[in-house]
Amino acid sequence: MSQLRSYPFAFALLAITLLYNVAEGVIAIASGLRAGSLVLLSFGADSYLEVLAAAAVMWRLSYRDEEAGERAEGKALRFLGVTFLTLAAAVVVQAVVALATRDGASESRLGIALLTASLVIMPVLALAKLRTAAKSNLPALAAEAKETVACSYLSLTALAGLLATAMFGAWWIDSFAALLMVPWLVREGLEGIRGDACFDGAKTCWCRECWFGLRGCTDTA
Repeated sequence: MSQLRSYPFAFALLAITLLYNVAEGVIAIASGLRAGSLVLLSFGADSYLEVLAAAAVMWRLSYRDEEAGERAEGKALRFLGVTFLTLAAAVVVQAVVALATRDGASESRLGIALLTASLVIMPVLALAKLRTAAKSNLPALAAEAKETVACSYLSLTALAGLLATAMFGAWWIDSFAALLMVPWLVREGLEGIRGDACFDGAKTCWCRECWFGLRGCTDTA
């Protein structure tokens, strides 16, 4: 029996993530193009990276053979790492271009509303995934949950940038806010490529380092 059937709640969380991020990406990119907002465009790109990440973990959990599933899990973890690094590189390039050309963003009320909603929904989804991954021994789901944590961070950073742009009209705030995302994205990307996962066996991963993405959890089993 595939793990998708064995863990229907994990599948439901991934399906919700996939569907929400498809809609989120459409709205973020459309509002970003309208406002000329690098933060919103980067946030929209991350939404589709998370769609790919959720699909990759669904693929891993579809395996009936455990050995084949473990090989697929390694590929999924590396793929997740590449998505983080891809997004980090795109943010840097776009931010540098925007700063060099002094091409700032205008106010986006739709973008602010979207980011506010995501700031509520994404942490709840991430928490549920981390708990399910720890209880059901699903490292790939735990790694994918870090993408959802990233989306939570991006939501907070992007929302701060959009609010500052709306309140103060400083042209550079949007690009600066986007650059603040980069160090965390790079760190998570490298950990994913190495196959590291914030997961500690059968114990629920509630450690602060796991949630904030600073380092992997200590295995105390």
